[in-house]
Order: sequence, then structure tokens, then C-alpha cells
Amino acid sequence: MTTKAAAVHHKGRSFLLKTGVVAAGSVAAAQATVIASLAGLDWWKHRNRKVRDAPRPGTFTAQVEDSELKIYTSGAIVYKDMLDAIDGAQTSIHMETFIWKNDDVGQRFLDALNAAAERGVAVFVIYDGFANLVIPNSFYRFSDKVNVFRMPAVRRKWWRGPLRYTGVNHSKILVVDDTIGFVGGYNIGSMYASQWRDTHVREVGPAVWGLRNSIAKVWNEDRHPREQIEWVSPQNWDPEVRVAANLPVQLVYPIRYLYLSAIERAKDHIWITTPYFIPDQQILDGLVRASKRGVDVRVMVPKDSNHILADWVSRGFYGQLLDAEITILLYAAAMIHAKTATIDGEWSTVGTANIDRLSLSFNYETNVEIIDPDFAAEMEKVFEADSEHCETLSSPRWRDRHRMARFAETVLIPLRPIL
Repeated sequence: MTTKAAAVHHKGRSFLLKTGVVAAGSVAAAQATVIASLAGLDWWKHRNRKVRDAPRPGTFTAQVEDSELKIYTSGAIVYKDMLDAIDGAQTSIHMETFIWKNDDVGQRFLDALNAAAERGVAVFVIYDGFANLVIPNSFYRFSDKVNVFRMPAVRRKWWRGPLRYTGVNHSKILVVDDTIGFVGGYNIGSMYASQWRDTHVREVGPAVWGLRNSIAKVWNEDRHPREQIEWVSPQNWDPEVRVAANLPVQLVYPIRYLYLSAIERAKDHIWITTPYFIPDQQILDGLVRASKRGVDVRVMVPKDSNHILADWVSRGFYGQLLDAEITILLYAAAMIHAKTATIDGEWSTVGTANIDRLSLSFNYETNVEIIDPDFAAEMEKVFEADSEHCETLSSPRWRDRHRMARFAETVLIPLRPIL
């Protein structure tokens, strides 16, 4: 290459680089403007809104193999049963949670765990640091006899492996005496008990092993053997109730495969409830293919969630879903936070993972998978009851939305991989 040609080549590269920087800056500026506008709009819409209690479809039970399963849709009831289990603990308590509010409900859990430890129960507690940054550290006054791990918001090794050390602990699990286990969407706090519509499940029997084991794997990572939670053997090698738990530090994410596999098998219907619907391409394609082969696919999301940015990123998928004749149900009665699905009257899942990138590819999450027609029938009752409080989004209505809404959805597309 001649000197003149090299100079021209260098100028061309510089021009492209500057153009790219300007374009990226323009996109970032547009995103910042849209996000700020949405935040302002959200504040304006909710400034005078009266707080109301969320509808409660009820409490449902099913016997699956040797385990009794109970489905909760009321925070007040599930908190009572969780606290009763803690108060009755004889040998061990293992708890993992995301948000832990410093209110009346939060204090009751703290006091119950401390009391259990003081009477000789082995208590292990994991809670997330990032989710509770706004909670004063003085609130978490644990007994010296409680084993506590506050997962730090920023871990020192993050720069060595961002995927391994940046996920938050989004699981919500309680296991008592290795025989009673709770898992689902409920965080700990008074607001969640009444104002949010969520779903939790309790297991009594051998199915609890998977929940206990999922907590132990998080706790035992990088700990000295003397400080680890001991392994116990499962009672059933091939149970109908299984636990799928993400473990980012080991790059293990089974919940995503759990959904993909179940969607691929669907022959009749797929009913999904999730508070944040930002699927990756494989899950989106799986739902579209299922609908095109005649499966009744319904996705229930909040009409207005507690994260307006997630709502608007989610809206960017609606057109493709509607084109594939997938039903979109907008839950309007309250914030619905349940993370559930039921397929073909056979397969169901309840847990902590949303259908978004954060839950399926980054966070510590825990879902139970239940293959049982009786349990699926109860889950369908919950879905149908929730559907009564939904608005069904129609394709013509969606196509007629304002052009500025289309612009906002387009600008936010680059955020999908991180939400």
C-alpha cells in the first residue's frame, strides 16, 4: 500500500469510527430521553392512585406422589404458614430471599429465625445485598447463632468473570426440618402480602430435597468444608416434582432449558404468567412455533408493572406475538408478580424466575417443575381466575397505537439483552 493510499485508508477508518461514536451517542441520548420521559409518565399516572388489595383466587392443594403440594395466592396466608413452620422447627431452617423489607412482616421473620436459633435449631439465611441496599443494615440484627450470608452487591471477582459474579440472588425459598419447603414469587414485606398478586407453593414430603439442595449449593460455594451445609440423600431418584436452580458462579442455568423443553413438547395449550416478559429469541421462537402448530398460547403480564422500563421493552414483542395469534392478557387489577406456567394439563412450573434475560441468563433463581395432571388442574384454576381481571390485547388496537409509542419501543430494543 502506497503512502497516499495508506493515508486515505486511515482517514476512512477515522471517519467510520467517528460516525460510529456519533451514532452510538445519538442512540444513548435517545434512550436516556425515552427512559426519563417514561419515568415521568409513570409518576404522573400513579401520583394519586389509591392503593387497593389484589384479588386472591384462593388456596389450592394436590397430592403428587408422596408429597403434598399447596398453591398460595395470598401473601398473608403464605407468610402465616411460613412463620408457623419456622416456629415449629426442630432441627434446621434454610432460607434464601431477595427483598427483605424492614417492616412488620420483615421483623416477624427476623424475630422468628432468631428465636429458632436460640432454641438450638441450625439456621442458615441467604439474602441479596443489591436488592436491600435501601434497607438500613441496622435492621438485620441476627442472633450470633444464625448463619448468615448477605450476597454482596459487588463482588471482588466480577472483573475475572462478569457472568459468574454479577447475578443477584433472586431466589425465595424456605426449607424447615428437611420436610417442609416453600418457593415462589413472594418477597418478604407487608406490601407484597396485600397489594401484589403473587404465587407461592409449599411442598411437604420428599420433594423438599431439591429446594434444600439448591440452597446448600449457593451457601457451600467457596466455603471451608467445616462451614458447609451437609449433603443429604434424596428419597426418590426420579421424582415427579423436580427443582431447577440457576447457579451463575458455575454458569449453570437449567430453568431456561426447562421452559424450552416444555414449550417444544406442547400439543394443546401453554399458559404463562410472568411480571416481566422479555424473552430471548429461542423462547420467543418456541412460543411462535407452538402457536402456529395449533397450540393455544396465552401470556399474562401486568398491564402496568412496578418497572415501567421493563413494560415498554416487553411491548416491543407484542406485534410478533399477535401476528402468531398468541393471546396477550394484561392483568389490570394490581401488580401481578407470579412466575408460573402450565402446559397441556400435565406440566407446570412455579418459582422465582421471570421470562427475561436477567432471570434466565444471569440471576440465582429457583423453580419447581411438576409433572402431574391433578396439580396442573389446580394451576389452570388459578390462571382462569386471574384471567377474569385481564384485558385481552387485540391486534387492531395494538396496530393503532401512537407513533411515539412505536418510536420508544424501537429505541429500547438494544436494552433487551440486559433486562
